[in-house]
Amino acid sequence: MTESAEHSSSQRLLRMGVETVIGIAGILLLAGASAADQHWWDRHFLPVFFFSRDKYVLGEWLARLACGAAGTALIFFIRPMIGRLARRMPAREFATGAARILLAIGLAFVASEFVLDRHFTFAAAESENREEPLRRPDPKLGWVFAAQRTGHAMVGGRAIAYAIDPLGYRVRDNKTAVNTSLPTILFTGESIIAGYGLNWNETIPAQVGAALGVKSANMAVFGYANDQAYLRLATELPRFRQPVAVVSLFIPSLFVRNLEDDRPHLDPETGWKPAVRRLWLSSILRFFVPYHSEADMERGIGATRTVLAATAVLARQHGAIPLVVDPQFGPEGPVERMLRRRILDEPGIDYVRVALDPSWHLKGDLHPDPRAAHAIAMAIAARLKAGLQQSALNQQSR
Repeated sequence: MTESAEHSSSQRLLRMGVETVIGIAGILLLAGASAADQHWWDRHFLPVFFFSRDKYVLGEWLARLACGAAGTALIFFIRPMIGRLARRMPAREFATGAARILLAIGLAFVASEFVLDRHFTFAAAESENREEPLRRPDPKLGWVFAAQRTGHAMVGGRAIAYAIDPLGYRVRDNKTAVNTSLPTILFTGESIIAGYGLNWNETIPAQVGAALGVKSANMAVFGYANDQAYLRLATELPRFRQPVAVVSLFIPSLFVRNLEDDRPHLDPETGWKPAVRRLWLSSILRFFVPYHSEADMERGIGATRTVLAATAVLARQHGAIPLVVDPQFGPEGPVERMLRRRILDEPGIDYVRVALDPSWHLKGDLHPDPRAAHAIAMAIAARLKAGLQQSALNQQSR
């Protein structure tokens, strides 16, 4: 075979190989876009608190459309274009250029990982830079509020003050601290319970305490999952001499936090585990493409049930009434309904579900506004009042 024939053969093989690889990639994208119906999305992508279901479904359809468009472009435009390029260039020159491109991409990934690792911590995803109330790292919980200070922020055009006492609880002002010797209703959870965008008297714990005439302790911390809330409760509850009730929160649209392991977390048997260290670029990809296998979902459901049951047991051991609150903005989606049924209903967790007007949220944010917080607080107060009355009757009958 002559040198010219060898060159022609290598060019042809190179072109066929490149076009085949690109064509297969395009076919896979088209097949994925076709197969990823709503049932598939609901099995692998969880609701997100900060997006309504309508927006989430729209995002899913746009993702399918983008995959389909990318597959079509690869098959009918990019594949022949790269094939023509491979046909015109010598095989060695084409291979060298492709290798240089891949090397540049690899070096860019390495440089990005190095920069991210120097400037971020695992808790950075839960706290914008200098966002109030300030948080500090905690080896057991991941992060907690910075204690004994008052932070100020503008949320939805309103001035909000976040006063944190020496124990890290949110309080009325920096002159007030929670008295752990008095009868107290303990609140644990995340930003909804802590009162994001609300002043103290508008928060759920403050309103429940005022309605029942009992002091409240707000130990919730922004960004917490259910296992972090339980860990904080287990640490703080022994301080209180007369705990009346323990109120925690479960929202199906926040369930995705319970699947995260890049922070200190609990295993399905409530054993403490340190944060799993991953490459930052991998974490960013997981953030933007939050795919979860069905096995991951099952583990998360089992772990959440265990944590909420353990919270109830812990409360009762200290003579307190356990209660979970489940606020629901607008219609309940099928995945949210499934999570509520399996996590709260099936194991018999005592909870109060509060249906809220979808418009009752902060301006430019989906956290509850004062109207929603009041509705949640009154539902909790009514359930706790009934529980306290029943407890008093039980004691009298003994």
